[in-house]
Amino acid sequence: MNAIHKFKQGNDYILLDINSGAVHLIDEMIFNIMDIFDGTNDAEVIDKFRYRYDSSELSEALEELHELIDSGYLFAPNIDVPPTFAQKGIVKSLCLMVAQDCNLRCKYCFGDGGSYGNKRAVMSEEVGRRAVDFIIENSRNRRHCEIDFFGGEPLINFKVVKAVTAYVRQRELETDKVFKLTLTTNGMLLNDDTIKWLNDNNISLVLSLDGRKEVHDAMRPDSTGHGSYDRALKNFKRLVDTRKGENYYLRGTYTKNNLDFTADVLDLNDKGFDILSVEPVVLKDSPLGFTETDLPRINEEYDRLTAAYLKRQREGKGFFFFHFNMDLSNGPCVAKRLSGCGAGHEYFAVDVNGDLYPCHQFVGRDKYKLGSVFSGVDDPQGWSEYFRQSHVLNKPKCRECWARFFCSGGCHANADLFHNDIREPYEIGCEIQKKRLECAIYVQALLMTGIS
Repeated sequence: MNAIHKFKQGNDYILLDINSGAVHLIDEMIFNIMDIFDGTNDAEVIDKFRYRYDSSELSEALEELHELIDSGYLFAPNIDVPPTFAQKGIVKSLCLMVAQDCNLRCKYCFGDGGSYGNKRAVMSEEVGRRAVDFIIENSRNRRHCEIDFFGGEPLINFKVVKAVTAYVRQRELETDKVFKLTLTTNGMLLNDDTIKWLNDNNISLVLSLDGRKEVHDAMRPDSTGHGSYDRALKNFKRLVDTRKGENYYLRGTYTKNNLDFTADVLDLNDKGFDILSVEPVVLKDSPLGFTETDLPRINEEYDRLTAAYLKRQREGKGFFFFHFNMDLSNGPCVAKRLSGCGAGHEYFAVDVNGDLYPCHQFVGRDKYKLGSVFSGVDDPQGWSEYFRQSHVLNKPKCRECWARFFCSGGCHANADLFHNDIREPYEIGCEIQKKRLECAIYVQALLMTGIS
């Protein structure tokens, strides 16, 4: 397996030790040395570069590299699959599809306008309450659990959101569990009463807004074909103000039509939102989706976004950008680095009927139905175990990828969409992710050492 990854970002050279996750800002000489240095071949390195660099400088550089090796920060040993993967997964979180219906008609929607390929419907209180009992029963001794209210637009079924929340709080007292509740909304149904209830009940929020007005309205019209930007923006600003800018994040999507998405990120920040994410669309056979020919332009835009982000940091006007947020000093545990979101074994989506799927993006893909909250996981084909074992060390293309412990093998749903196999990653998504990770590593390395 590859042990290191090195790259240049801006005017800086960066070295990543893949297994330890250690990141080193290096000079050009060490950057070049690492083309051949393997920890055992100092003489070869000196012979290769003796006419290019001073011998004392080469010796000093090699000494520093050996100190890193001895400290475990360079050429760290390979990571083995932890024994927990041989055990049955503990259910940690559920996504409740409380409304498989939506008041918008987003042109890139993976859920067929919220219906997920079925009739438009909403979840009953009975299904919602049973879902809460299901996660309590299957989380075993784990105290902290999560439930996401999702759709479509979950506020279409606000009555059930409130009923399930009340039941969660009751069951917390009865079981000593602690639930984090999150709701994703397009903002169209937010009003003063709804905002007050969401705040009073400590519901974390994901807010969907795509950036500039012309970009958002082109992609996210309402059911009559009119743009939704003005109403959504007004409602989101009111909500964020009541929360003093906390306990939310605003999420956008960029497509082939707005490859200048840096402008969208900065516009969202200028509108007063400081916790942001803008994601690449994932579409197959769509003019809005990406092909390999788009990758150079996307890479250039991430460079532009990185520079703009760092500029605002230097000016004291920094903001939180989800994909630039990495903890280089204390990253996720080994299990998380190997398997990511836990879809299909630690995380399930519950559709309006109570049926279980590996995640919200698999809802409607019938071959992946894994039982129901009423009868439990019923999986004669072994999908749940297949998902559990589909970590990066069991994916041939991931095993040799430098980004494997940061992306955790990518999105299973995207892999299935493009290759009908969750162990065959979506290649364009991989390339975008790797570029984004290089930018994030660079940003965090500069923040840790002090931006100049």
